[in-house]
Amino acid sequence: MNLKEIRDLIALLQGTDIYEFQLERGGVKVRIRRGAPLPEGREPAAAPPRMEEAFPQEPRPVGAPISSTDRLITVTSPIVGTFYRAPSPEAQSFVEIGDRVKKGQVLCLIEAMKLMNEIESEADGTVVKILAESAQPVEYGEPLFLIEPA
Repeated sequence: MNLKEIRDLIALLQGTDIYEFQLERGGVKVRIRRGAPLPEGREPAAAPPRMEEAFPQEPRPVGAPISSTDRLITVTSPIVGTFYRAPSPEAQSFVEIGDRVKKGQVLCLIEAMKLMNEIESEADGTVVKILAESAQPVEYGEPLFLIEPA
Protein backbone atom coordinates (compact mmCIF):
# COMPACT_ATOMS: atom_id res chain seq x y z
CA MET A 1 0.00 0.00 0.00
CA ASN A 2 1.48 3.32 -0.99
CA LEU A 3 1.00 6.89 0.20
CA LYS A 4 -1.48 7.77 -2.55
CA GLU A 5 -3.71 4.80 -1.64
CA ILE A 6 -3.69 5.83 2.02
CA ARG A 7 -4.55 9.42 1.10
CA ASP A 8 -7.40 8.16 -1.10
CA LEU A 9 -8.75 6.04 1.78
CA ILE A 10 -8.68 9.00 4.15
CA ALA A 11 -10.41 11.23 1.58
CA LEU A 12 -13.04 8.58 0.91
CA LEU A 13 -13.88 8.20 4.59
CA GLN A 14 -13.99 11.93 5.39
CA GLY A 15 -17.57 12.56 4.32
CA THR A 16 -19.00 9.44 5.95
CA ASP A 17 -20.17 8.35 9.38
CA ILE A 18 -17.73 5.42 9.42
CA TYR A 19 -15.89 5.51 12.76
CA GLU A 20 -13.23 2.88 12.07
CA PHE A 21 -11.89 1.20 8.94
CA GLN A 22 -9.24 -1.52 8.71
CA LEU A 23 -7.57 -2.93 5.60
CA GLU A 24 -4.85 -5.53 5.21
CA ARG A 25 -3.13 -5.90 1.87
CA GLY A 26 0.21 -7.48 1.00
CA GLY A 27 1.26 -7.86 4.63
CA VAL A 28 0.54 -4.18 5.38
CA LYS A 29 -2.23 -3.44 7.85
CA VAL A 30 -3.85 0.00 7.92
CA ARG A 31 -6.41 1.07 10.51
CA ILE A 32 -8.11 4.43 10.19
CA ARG A 33 -10.15 5.56 13.16
CA ARG A 34 -12.02 8.82 13.35
CA GLY A 35 -11.01 10.67 16.44
CA ALA A 36 -13.59 11.56 19.01
CA PRO A 37 -13.07 14.90 20.71
CA LEU A 38 -10.03 14.77 22.97
CA PRO A 39 -10.82 14.32 26.67
CA GLU A 40 -10.71 17.49 28.74
CA GLY A 41 -7.15 18.33 29.73
CA ARG A 42 -5.54 16.56 26.75
CA GLU A 43 -3.99 18.77 24.13
CA PRO A 44 -3.60 17.76 20.47
CA ALA A 45 -0.12 17.36 19.03
CA ALA A 46 1.67 20.70 18.64
CA ALA A 47 1.81 20.46 14.87
CA PRO A 48 0.24 17.71 12.81
CA PRO A 49 2.84 15.72 10.86
CA ARG A 50 3.05 15.95 7.12
CA MET A 51 1.47 12.97 5.37
CA GLU A 52 4.89 11.81 4.15
CA GLU A 53 6.18 11.67 7.74
CA ALA A 54 3.13 9.91 9.10
CA PHE A 55 3.15 7.20 6.43
CA PRO A 56 6.72 6.58 5.28
CA GLN A 57 7.32 4.71 2.05
CA GLU A 58 9.66 2.06 3.51
CA PRO A 59 8.04 -0.09 6.20
CA ARG A 60 10.31 -0.97 9.10
CA PRO A 61 9.81 -4.30 10.87
CA VAL A 62 8.30 -3.89 14.32
CA GLY A 63 9.23 -6.30 17.06
CA ALA A 64 12.68 -7.25 15.76
CA PRO A 65 15.19 -8.31 18.44
CA ILE A 66 17.46 -5.42 19.46
CA SER A 67 20.60 -7.55 19.30
CA SER A 68 21.60 -11.13 18.58
CA THR A 69 22.59 -11.76 22.22
CA ASP A 70 19.62 -10.02 23.80
CA ARG A 71 16.25 -11.72 23.61
CA LEU A 72 14.31 -8.50 24.24
CA ILE A 73 11.87 -7.33 21.60
CA THR A 74 11.62 -3.63 20.89
CA VAL A 75 8.25 -2.19 19.94
CA THR A 76 8.77 0.87 17.77
CA SER A 77 6.48 3.65 16.63
CA PRO A 78 5.05 2.91 13.18
CA ILE A 79 4.19 6.60 12.68
CA VAL A 80 5.10 10.14 13.69
CA GLY A 81 2.77 11.47 16.36
CA THR A 82 2.14 12.04 20.06
CA PHE A 83 2.62 9.09 22.44
CA TYR A 84 0.02 8.42 25.15
CA ARG A 85 0.34 5.67 27.79
CA ALA A 86 -3.36 5.85 28.74
CA PRO A 87 -6.65 6.37 26.87
CA SER A 88 -7.26 9.63 28.80
CA PRO A 89 -5.35 11.78 31.29
CA GLU A 90 -7.24 10.43 34.31
CA ALA A 91 -7.23 6.77 33.18
CA GLN A 92 -4.72 4.09 34.16
CA SER A 93 -1.87 3.37 31.75
CA PHE A 94 -2.41 0.51 29.32
CA VAL A 95 0.71 -1.24 30.69
CA GLU A 96 3.35 -0.78 33.39
CA ILE A 97 6.85 -2.19 33.76
CA GLY A 98 6.56 -5.83 34.87
CA ASP A 99 3.13 -6.38 33.29
CA ARG A 100 2.61 -9.56 31.27
CA VAL A 101 1.21 -8.80 27.83
CA LYS A 102 -0.33 -10.92 25.10
CA LYS A 103 0.27 -10.58 21.37
CA GLY A 104 -2.20 -7.98 20.07
CA GLN A 105 -2.72 -6.31 23.46
CA VAL A 106 -2.81 -2.50 23.29
CA LEU A 107 0.34 -0.96 24.79
CA CYS A 108 -0.27 2.73 24.04
CA LEU A 109 -1.88 5.24 21.69
CA ILE A 110 -0.17 7.44 19.14
CA GLU A 111 -2.12 10.44 17.94
CA ALA A 112 -1.37 11.37 14.34
CA MET A 113 -3.43 13.75 12.23
CA LYS A 114 -6.13 13.81 14.93
CA LEU A 115 -6.48 10.02 14.72
CA MET A 116 -5.75 7.81 17.72
CA ASN A 117 -3.72 4.75 16.67
CA GLU A 118 -3.52 1.75 18.99
CA ILE A 119 -0.03 0.25 19.20
CA GLU A 120 -0.20 -3.45 20.00
CA SER A 121 2.29 -5.94 21.41
CA GLU A 122 4.00 -8.06 18.78
CA ALA A 123 4.48 -11.02 21.13
CA ASP A 124 3.49 -12.54 24.45
CA GLY A 125 5.90 -11.48 27.18
CA THR A 126 6.73 -9.08 30.01
CA VAL A 127 7.21 -5.31 29.69
CA VAL A 128 10.75 -4.62 30.95
CA LYS A 129 11.14 -0.97 29.93
CA ILE A 130 8.98 1.93 28.72
CA LEU A 131 11.12 4.20 26.58
CA ALA A 132 8.76 7.09 25.76
CA GLU A 133 7.10 9.72 27.94
CA SER A 134 3.35 10.25 27.79
CA ALA A 135 2.13 13.27 25.80
CA GLN A 136 5.52 13.62 24.08
CA PRO A 137 6.15 13.50 20.32
CA VAL A 138 7.62 10.32 18.84
CA GLU A 139 9.27 9.70 15.49
CA TYR A 140 8.74 6.90 13.00
CA GLY A 141 10.82 3.92 14.16
CA GLU A 142 11.46 5.33 17.65
CA PRO A 143 11.65 2.61 20.32
CA LEU A 144 8.66 2.70 22.70
CA PHE A 145 8.80 -0.52 24.76
CA LEU A 146 11.15 -3.41 25.48
CA ILE A 147 9.41 -6.75 25.95
CA GLU A 148 10.98 -9.97 27.18
CA PRO A 149 9.30 -12.76 25.20
CA ALA A 150 7.49 -15.48 27.15
